[in-house]
Amino acid sequence: MPVRRRRCTALAAAVATATALGATALAALGGATTASAAEAPLSDYELTWGIKQSYRTYVGMFGSFTASEGATQAAGNGAFTFTDGTGTYDTTAHTVDLAFQGKLVSASAAHHFEVTLTDVRFDSGAGEITADVTTVDTTGTTPTKKGDDVPLAKVAVTRAMTDMATTLTTEAGEYLGSAGYAGAAGDPLTVVKRTPPTTEPSTGPTTGPTTGPTGEPTTGPTGEPTTGEPSKEPTTGPTDPEPTDPQTTPATGEPSPTASTGASASAPASTAPAKGALADGTLGWGVKESFRAYVVGTIAKGRVTVSGGAAQAAGNGAFTFKDATGTYDTDADKLTATFKGAVNFKGHESGGSYGLDLTLSNLKATLDGGTGTLSADVNSLGTQTKGVVLADLEARSGDLKAAQGVITVDDVAATLTAAGAKAFGDFYQAGTALDPVDLSVALSTDAQLPDGDGSDTSGGTGTSGGTGSTVGGTGTTTGGSIGGGSLASTGSDIPGPALGAVAGVAVVVGAGAVYATRRRRTQGQSAE
Repeated sequence: MPVRRRRCTALAAAVATATALGATALAALGGATTASAAEAPLSDYELTWGIKQSYRTYVGMFGSFTASEGATQAAGNGAFTFTDGTGTYDTTAHTVDLAFQGKLVSASAAHHFEVTLTDVRFDSGAGEITADVTTVDTTGTTPTKKGDDVPLAKVAVTRAMTDMATTLTTEAGEYLGSAGYAGAAGDPLTVVKRTPPTTEPSTGPTTGPTTGPTGEPTTGPTGEPTTGEPSKEPTTGPTDPEPTDPQTTPATGEPSPTASTGASASAPASTAPAKGALADGTLGWGVKESFRAYVVGTIAKGRVTVSGGAAQAAGNGAFTFKDATGTYDTDADKLTATFKGAVNFKGHESGGSYGLDLTLSNLKATLDGGTGTLSADVNSLGTQTKGVVLADLEARSGDLKAAQGVITVDDVAATLTAAGAKAFGDFYQAGTALDPVDLSVALSTDAQLPDGDGSDTSGGTGTSGGTGSTVGGTGTTTGGSIGGGSLASTGSDIPGPALGAVAGVAVVVGAGAVYATRRRRTQGQSAE
């Protein structure tokens, strides 16, 4: 199997060389016979796959992911993208075999595991995704394990090759640390060409597939049947054009020209002065995705509640705080904004009391030349401390520019401070990346803010989703982050090998008790 899979990259290069030289046949490669004339080289593809959301949540809770060498991870502990995909397209069977660049390491110093994925590959004919996998027990008690071309998931291949359903394999459970993953639904998989060719005509081709001088099929693999059984595909068949229109993943797709700011062009705001008082504003922040999942999971068995005008997106999502007050100075690139609303995290219930009871309110963001802080009033187990600096902020740009009377600063990096770590009971260490912050503030009363991320627009006191229904306490979330065969459904999916010895399991099960004990010891002491 390894020889067959590693053949595709070499074959793609050989086909391209033969095309340039005008050759009519290829010499045998790696023991293979003469390459089929139906195979055309492919390049510049991307693969996006999150493996499994509960796996990302688990790793994010106790460790971290590091993507490099061509791999990236979406914000908020999102899916992974592997780049520079090359391989072949079989114009007869209408299948692709692609290999991607990128290295992904998931690791936890606390639980002594490290899992590395490289050489990620997608074979639409076989309907599977594979990778080279190395697992390391950092205690040294278990030998390092390596596997080439490990089948991680079966893929329900579709013509478009976007959002394809995946099912994790037995091998995925073996290498990722939980036998419970075998047969479980993985995250959807998307494979797309990164950029459309510059010579693509403005109107799609009206005839069947061709393989022009570049060797690239103009119909593209995503416009073809992938199982070799055309009768199971739409009647349009292989004459569909290559999806060079915006049929791509969120990481690579072209944004809609109407969605750049979210502000309404039909109601222009009056010209605001360079500095003054804010008229309104919203702040979007998820605190930390793994923390939200932990609270409603089978360990804390708790719930998340918003109040005071705050809202939470469906599926135990991020929070939106509203009604900003404060000041701005676009010439000096300074902004100070305080927002209404509160969020409460509650878990580890025992006898009517909670080991975890944390409320964040009165959030305040400051920016000065692109850097700043995020602070909040913190109430932990009945002890309130005002103005705790939870995170250091760093925007992608230091410029504060207003468009139609609105300043929008999205994806502001947030890093947990020492005071913030204390507020969370040292659940996370200072320097931990928190969810990014999105800010939109109105400089005049007639300026229109973009829609918030929260699904609860009532401004009431909804819980985990903002619909007034309680989510949590049973190890489930409405959005499937936890539950439904994931880590929190029964507890059996927590990666045993990843946790190491029985002591590792005790760390997880006892996390709430340790948290509660630590917080009770420090009651009456003010947070920094």
